[in-house]
Amino acid sequence: MNTAAIHHHPDSEYAYLYTKDSMHIRLRTARADCRSVSLIHGDPYTLEEDQWHKQTTNMRKTLSTDLYDFWEVDVTAPYRRLSYGFVVTGYDGSAVFFTEHGVFPLEEQFLTMANNYFRMPFFHEIDRFKAPQWVKETVWYQIFPERFANGDTSNDPEDVLAWGSKDSPGRQDFYGGDLQGVLDNLDYLSDLGVNGLYFCPIFKAHSNHKYDTIDYLEIDPAFGDKELFRELVTECHKRGIRIMLDAVFNHIGDTSPQWLDVVENGSASRFKDWFHIHSFPVHYTKTADFEVAKDMNFDTFAFTPHMPKLNTANKEVQEYILTIAKYWISEFDIDAWRLDVANEVDHHLWKKFAEACHELKDDFYILGEVWHSSQSWLQGDEFTAVMNYSFTESITNYFLEHTISLEKFVSNLNEQLTLYRKQTNQMMLNTIDTHDTPRLLTLADGNKDLMKQVLAFLYLQQGVPCLYYGDEIGMDGGMDPDCRKCMVWEPEKQDRNMFAFMKQLIAFRLENQFTLSEGTLAWLKIDPDNGTLIFERSTPEEYLIGIFNTGDQPIQEDLSGEVSFVHLANIQKNQLTIKPKGFVIVKK
Repeated sequence: MNTAAIHHHPDSEYAYLYTKDSMHIRLRTARADCRSVSLIHGDPYTLEEDQWHKQTTNMRKTLSTDLYDFWEVDVTAPYRRLSYGFVVTGYDGSAVFFTEHGVFPLEEQFLTMANNYFRMPFFHEIDRFKAPQWVKETVWYQIFPERFANGDTSNDPEDVLAWGSKDSPGRQDFYGGDLQGVLDNLDYLSDLGVNGLYFCPIFKAHSNHKYDTIDYLEIDPAFGDKELFRELVTECHKRGIRIMLDAVFNHIGDTSPQWLDVVENGSASRFKDWFHIHSFPVHYTKTADFEVAKDMNFDTFAFTPHMPKLNTANKEVQEYILTIAKYWISEFDIDAWRLDVANEVDHHLWKKFAEACHELKDDFYILGEVWHSSQSWLQGDEFTAVMNYSFTESITNYFLEHTISLEKFVSNLNEQLTLYRKQTNQMMLNTIDTHDTPRLLTLADGNKDLMKQVLAFLYLQQGVPCLYYGDEIGMDGGMDPDCRKCMVWEPEKQDRNMFAFMKQLIAFRLENQFTLSEGTLAWLKIDPDNGTLIFERSTPEEYLIGIFNTGDQPIQEDLSGEVSFVHLANIQKNQLTIKPKGFVIVKK
């Protein structure tokens, strides 16, 4: 047995409260190394009296990566406190007792040593990671406001271009999209079936993307005003649609009054400590790229001189940001914040931010933009979730770019799921494309069958799906700004077949939300030779089985259950024939 691979960490994703009375416990062992794992557990104060060390509870092997197997068990405790250890049995016949102090022989003298056991000292409900129920029941739709719809030409910015007049928009183009355009198309969004709108920034800013904020407390005049936004929120809530606003507190725009004061007054500016400035006056050297500079003597987002980085350790900056966070909740009843470049802001601020939001709305959703493993932000006192880029990157790598094998693909997905608590995985935002990436159809080289297969796979996973505006009608686009094209509204230019597919897929997701959010994942068949991928999402009450042909030849599988969703497949005498890029979803 490879005992060096055995791992457990208390009070983490390896041991946490799932409900107020139920604790999830996880153990890692080397892949294909252990035949069984069982848990020894009991009250910390009754080991000698009750001799609970003589009883074990079997743990189930759940997910595997290319290096490890993971074992899980759910337990309760009558007095809401727990001591626990693990009995690990290898395929070589050896058995050990794994404890807080490492590995011991499976002998009475070590089993009765109370200090050997891991502890959950008390089940504190206030510390439990909360997963808002409404988030699980949401399918988000991401809107880049400047490009969704121009509902009010009277507020168009100067030099506005005709809607969709360029095949590929430029970085500094304006087309006049606004909030009235969203309000005018709520029937369209309701018909599609989405019930959450995620807006890229709507605050006053210089650029078309609005991530260079001038004033976080004002709507950009080109988008409308506060009364229009209030009406939009009200109308969305009437339809059961939630609202998520995007803000960037890592940096501010270089046309903001705070930064302009620094430029004008240098070291005498009252805002000089709002930023990370190394000398005065502030300066940089331009390059051919508007968004890249050299020789800057102040910190910025990336190398963009127009986005000076805020000093979020400064108490005035903190109060400014917390005021903004609370204002849009208390005054306009928004339901969620999406936080841009969230990983470059200190944890100290995010803890205060989360507390301020949740004081106003218990079930408020806080989504951080983090492109890598995010455990330190997801302990329950900062973000509810992050944009699940690491998870969906694996989907892109396998289905669209063909840079990893089928086995590695499954390993990567499993690894991401084992990084977090179950309720955290239920909150993660799953999307293939955004305003920061090439569009899905472009990644699929224009193959709409492949696009449909990828979306179906994504919508069957744990986490919250998000659709980028226009994907549902077959829009394409490369890396930004090309992925930020104007929404196509002419019916004859829309792919209505794709729209019907997405409408059906969204309805399927919402109808089966409980199983897809709460259910376990089991991989039933992984065949790299022909690309067959079969997996099960299940609760005690229901089974959903996804059968995907990711290869280049038809496959055949026996049918057992009721077919709920099918694409590029035929059914004859309880046998499925699935064409390449096809899939079948079966319900039992």
